Amino acid sequence: PRSSRWIVTCLLSTATMADSSHCFYCREDLGGKKFVRHEGKPVCVRCHTKFCANSCAECHRPIPVGSKELHHKGRYWHEECFRCAKCYKNLAKEPFSTKDERIMCGKCCSKEAAPRCHGCYKSIPAGTETVEYKGNSWHDDCFTCYSCKRPIGTQSFLSKGSDVYCSPCYDKKFAKHCVGCNKAITSGGVSYQDQPWHSHCFVCSSCSKTLAGVSFTKHEDQVFCVECYKNSVAKKCGGCQNPITGFGKGVNVVNYEGSSYHEYCFNCKRCSLNLSNKRFVTKGRDILCADCGSK
Repeated sequence: PRSSRWIVTCLLSTATMADSSHCFYCREDLGGKKFVRHEGKPVCVRCHTKFCANSCAECHRPIPVGSKELHHKGRYWHEECFRCAKCYKNLAKEPFSTKDERIMCGKCCSKEAAPRCHGCYKSIPAGTETVEYKGNSWHDDCFTCYSCKRPIGTQSFLSKGSDVYCSPCYDKKFAKHCVGCNKAITSGGVSYQDQPWHSHCFVCSSCSKTLAGVSFTKHEDQVFCVECYKNSVAKKCGGCQNPITGFGKGVNVVNYEGSSYHEYCFNCKRCSLNLSNKRFVTKGRDILCADCGSK
């Protein structure tokens, strides 16, 4: 609100020749000359400007006798110096407000009081669409992805430090990428040999059945479900002719002359004694314990 008044320093008097007044400062005889009484003392116009006049709060020059000065809360201005601190509009005959001892027109004061956009640092007028995040405000168009610079609008976003990213840019920059399809893993996934996979990408090399959460095995850099490994990859036991999978009872394997056996199948042909940790002999294609071999 405006709270000020103009003071016109027109307290000029003219001393008559009969007066014996002298300027309080320079002692010049004031007879027949204009002078000003300052605190009851006669002062010539020149000395009044030099020693007594108020200084302009804007240009810091003295405000001479006879000119208009604006007085507001103990400060003074020349008429031409009383301007808005933001837009420099002259406010001598206009409403004005003050903020932090600065004189401003109503429009600039409203902008100054409005919240500032954390992106462009310009004011956000009342009624404008804004985004509020972590105690800061943005214009809608200023709340953008740190990477692609596009406004985030109503889509979801994620933050990294003080920066915000739209979901596609965040996934591209920070998410792990599946070894199988090379796309970002946004949720779930499995890890195999310290490498990330989508659950639906980690599949059997033979039947393409997902292996997440089930038993599987590896053969020559490929992974197989148990059934496919049994049917397509596993060696057949020389004793029972069933596949040697390495699962269950068939963990231990005996290899002999190019053939493989479950440990529990490596037995004497005649007495069925298990020979996995014993001496044995062969007769033709038969494997025999030492006793049976000597008979």
